[in-house]
Amino acid sequence: MITVGHILESLNSLVPFSLQEDYDNSGLLCGDRNNPVTGILVAFDVNDDVLTEAVDTGCNVVVAHHPLIFKPMRSVTFDTPVGRLVSRALENRIAVIAVHTNIDNHFEGVNQELARHLGLENLRILQPLEGRLQKLVTFVPHSHADVVRKALFEAGAGHIGRYDLCSYNLDGVGTFRANNETKPFVGRLNEVHHEPEMRVEVVFPSWIQSRLLESLLQAHPYEEVAYDIFPMKNALPNAGAGMIGLLPEPLSEIDFLEHVKQKLCVPFLRHTSLRGRSVRKVAVCGGSGSFLINIASKRGADAFVTGDIKYHDFFDAPASLLVLDAGHFETEQFTVQLLARYLNEKIPNFAVLISKVNTNPVNYC
Repeated sequence: MITVGHILESLNSLVPFSLQEDYDNSGLLCGDRNNPVTGILVAFDVNDDVLTEAVDTGCNVVVAHHPLIFKPMRSVTFDTPVGRLVSRALENRIAVIAVHTNIDNHFEGVNQELARHLGLENLRILQPLEGRLQKLVTFVPHSHADVVRKALFEAGAGHIGRYDLCSYNLDGVGTFRANNETKPFVGRLNEVHHEPEMRVEVVFPSWIQSRLLESLLQAHPYEEVAYDIFPMKNALPNAGAGMIGLLPEPLSEIDFLEHVKQKLCVPFLRHTSLRGRSVRKVAVCGGSGSFLINIASKRGADAFVTGDIKYHDFFDAPASLLVLDAGHFETEQFTVQLLARYLNEKIPNFAVLISKVNTNPVNYC
C-alpha cells in the first residue's frame, strides 16, 4: 500500500526538500500522510479546476510546483481564496504537496529543463548554494578502509563538482582501552591498545547526513565508531539558482530572440536594448530570476532568459547583457512533465496523471 508519506519520501529522495529557500513552503501542505494513495495528479498550480479534476479522476494527491499555502495563514476559512481551496482539499481528503524552490535549486530540475529546451550544452549552476556542504571525518583500521569508503560513496558522499569517489586519507595511530562491558574488534580488555588506522575524509550534502551515518555504522567494524562532522563554507556546485551553458553555435541577437520564442512558445518577449553582438553563452532562471542578472553578467553570459523582470530591472541591467523576460509560466512550463517523470520512475505501475488545466493567469492578444 502506497501512502501519502511514501510519495513525500520518494520526492524527497529525488529533489530533497532541504534544498528549498528559507522563504519557501514546499512539502506536505495539507492532508494525512498515512492516507492510502488512489492516484496522483501533477499540476503547475492548485486552483478550483485542478481540485475538480483530482476528484473526477480519483486522485487524492495533488503534487504542484507552486505552493497552495505560501504566506503564513492565521486561519483557514472560506473568506479567502486560499482558505477555500484548503478547506475543499481537506473536505475531499486530497493531500496537496508542493515541490517549489527545491526543484528550482536541483541540478536536474527546472533550470536544466529550460536550458535543454533552449538547446544549451555544458551546463553549470549559475549561483551555487552555500552552507549546504559538510565534511565527515572517521577513523578506520586498515583492514576495513576500502569497505567503509565504498559504503560512504554509495550513500552519496565524495562528490566534488563533476568528480566522484573523492576522499582524503591519512595514516595515523588510534588509542583506546576497552572495559569489561565491551566487545572490542581489536585489543584486549582493560589494556591500552594502539591501532594503526586510516583517517578518511569525505564531503557530502547536508540532506544525506542520516543515510550517510547509517551506512558508516553498518560498514565500520568498531563497536563504537569515532567520527566528526564539520560544516563547510564551500558552495555546493551541483545545486543552486539558475543555470548557464553554451549554444552549439553563436546566434545573432535577433535570431536568438526568435529561437527563444519558438522553443518556449511565447508570442512576445520583453528585453533590453540589442547590443549588436552575437549570443553564445546563455544564463537562464525559470520563474522570477531578476536577482541573478548581475551574476549572469559576471559569469560572462551574453544573454539571460527569465521571467517577472520589473521596469527598473531593465534600467539597471549591465549594458553588455541581453536580458529577456519570457514569462514566469513560460520559463517553468516543463516542470509538470518533469515531476510526473520523477514520480513514474520512482513509483512505476502507479497512476500518475498530468493535469489538463492551464493555470497560467497571463493572456496575450
